[in-house]
Amino acid sequence: MPHATAAWLVDNTALTFSQIADFCGLHVLEVQAIADETASAKHIPRDPIRAGDLTQAELDKGQANPAHSLVLQKGPEQQRRTKGPRYTPVSKRQDKPDGIAWIVRNHPEITDAQISRIIGTTKTTISAIRDKTHWNIQNITPKDPVTLGLCSQRELDALVAVAAKKAGIERVDMTFDHDRDELLEELRKERAEAARAAQEALDEADQH
Repeated sequence: MPHATAAWLVDNTALTFSQIADFCGLHVLEVQAIADETASAKHIPRDPIRAGDLTQAELDKGQANPAHSLVLQKGPEQQRRTKGPRYTPVSKRQDKPDGIAWIVRNHPEITDAQISRIIGTTKTTISAIRDKTHWNIQNITPKDPVTLGLCSQRELDALVAVAAKKAGIERVDMTFDHDRDELLEELRKERAEAARAAQEALDEADQH
């Protein structure tokens, strides 16, 4: 949950935006947006010390030296996932529709099958949210699945990269969601125009 961690560090430390961005794996402009409260989504601050991601001693080093890069505290090695549906704690299951809606809105190139694997839900649920026919659609609010704790940032980034490659989309690192939406829309239009031009060329060839 990098954005939530960044929000806590902005509010509770004297670290520079660059130090926070480097530690959380974010762009410095994202940290700036969080500090200015102009980010596209509000995040509940997450204390990295209580979470075991950072020690107080390491934080003190960073605050004393702006050039110091914070070192993530290595936790116990996580057990590798086996094949099969992802298990999601009961407390997180109510967040799934919000996470699915966020992926559908921000990454339309990701298939229902891919969303099902990363979130751990059924294709029927995903399809209902995509078509806005879900029984609780009025109360579903798109939220970053990483912030919700439904998947890791690394898993989401890997999924986006695979989906973009299959869809023929060249990935561009965009800071804000609306920029990414505009990019995807532009790419879809370009593909549609290319397909139309190819069809017209075939039709002219048939006429001759």
